[in-house]
Amino acid sequence: MGTPEIRRATADDLDDLFSICLLTGASGEDATEFYDDPRLPGNIYAAPYIVLRLGLGFVAVDSEGVVGYVVGTPFTRAFEKECEEDWWPALRVVNPDPGPDHDRTDWNARLRSLIHRPVRTPGELLSDYPAHLHINLLPRAQGQGVGKELIGMMLGAFHVAGVRGAHLGVSTANTRAVGFYRRLGFTTIAETDDTLLLGVQWTGEMEE
Repeated sequence: MGTPEIRRATADDLDDLFSICLLTGASGEDATEFYDDPRLPGNIYAAPYIVLRLGLGFVAVDSEGVVGYVVGTPFTRAFEKECEEDWWPALRVVNPDPGPDHDRTDWNARLRSLIHRPVRTPGELLSDYPAHLHINLLPRAQGQGVGKELIGMMLGAFHVAGVRGAHLGVSTANTRAVGFYRRLGFTTIAETDDTLLLGVQWTGEMEE
């Protein structure tokens, strides 16, 4: 299959991003069985970054097609505002609100609750880590340096945008991903029972 090529993501890649987001949505494993709408995870964690003005993304493509992606924004607070104005309203119409006291073991309810009550990143975190990102790779692209290259491209874009820190969230159950991020220099900012918030900062010119 050869080494995947990295390029900017476009709206033509949305179907692939929806698919990959679902196929990696259970701590890196296939989450298809958990969702009644296969596009639900991607509508939260992937698509808005390609559709909205303040988002950006890169995809890895091999001979079989898109095999991974990274999406994010250098301006988290402004992006949250843009989502509130231009992304969540339409999704709220077709995704009933399960309410704030929904069953936490119901994956559909958990994500639909996020559509109606999106997480607002704490301001004190944004002062040091104003950008954020999400990355997912299909198994056939893992272990080849593709993830490192995708994150490098995204951090480079953040640097060009004038920010000097980025954060991401990862399930504590996804030990492989946690180890991967730590090798890239991400450190723990905060931790809950099931999620780690990791961050990385840089100054001056970024290393190649």
